[in-house]
Amino acid sequence: MPFVPGSFTDVSARLIAQELTEQLGQSVIVENRGGAGGTAGTTAVVRAAPDGYTLLLTDTSLSISPGLYPNLAYDPLKDLAQISRIADSPSLLMVRPGLGPKTLGELVALLKQKPGELTFGSGGPGSSAHLAMELLLNVTGTKGLHVPFRGVAAAIAEVIAGRVDIAIASLASGVAHVKAGTLIGMAVSGDKRSALLPEVPTFAEAGAPRYDMSYWWGIAAPAATPRPIIDRLHGEIVRATEKPRLRDAYLTQAALAVTSTPEEMTKHLEREIAVWREVVANAKVTLQ
Repeated sequence: MPFVPGSFTDVSARLIAQELTEQLGQSVIVENRGGAGGTAGTTAVVRAAPDGYTLLLTDTSLSISPGLYPNLAYDPLKDLAQISRIADSPSLLMVRPGLGPKTLGELVALLKQKPGELTFGSGGPGSSAHLAMELLLNVTGTKGLHVPFRGVAAAIAEVIAGRVDIAIASLASGVAHVKAGTLIGMAVSGDKRSALLPEVPTFAEAGAPRYDMSYWWGIAAPAATPRPIIDRLHGEIVRATEKPRLRDAYLTQAALAVTSTPEEMTKHLEREIAVWREVVANAKVTLQ
């Protein structure tokens, strides 16, 4: 797992590891290898023996990295064998109550009225929250001022405090603040509204049908892993993900348990890499 403990990525890894341990009759251990936006842990898996004993549980960052790092040590499409998607969570657009706009249309109008003046927070340059907002600026033809923080939680706290205007994060990160009224939820991604925030419209309903950024999580193995092993792991992961207790546990984290075939996951990753390459290029994001 290429991130430090505490995130939903870490939580999801431990939940599914528990199920796989029971199903396979042998211990499935989560090892956290954080650093370099998830690339350090991913590199370790890419270089591991392709025997089915070392797997990668990763998230949206896997598709962002190729556009961010010109000298990435691996190619996610060539050096990993995708097994299955395991969870999705919508993105949630939030603004500070004192900003003025109450709808996405009003926010877009204000962004156009004050190009480059409204601030948006993120967990750092190139983070998913940063690029999620850059994507929204792209599709609405607007400009904002990026203010990076050490983690998206810190960015959201600054929006609540009124020192930053806007943030986009996963539904899991923002739902409690919108429910409490400390932030205004303007839109969620996906085809339908979230049952956790039924009053918040989808981006399509709010007037931005081209915006479609959801957070996702999936499991992969080193590229040379034999297909019979991939198929066995896929079957076990699907079986684990379909268990009510796992689905319920994901829901408490504002995530929806999902599955896919290896081929579907590979195509999804291809699409995501193309999207984020364009967003990174348009936003001229560079990492020091």
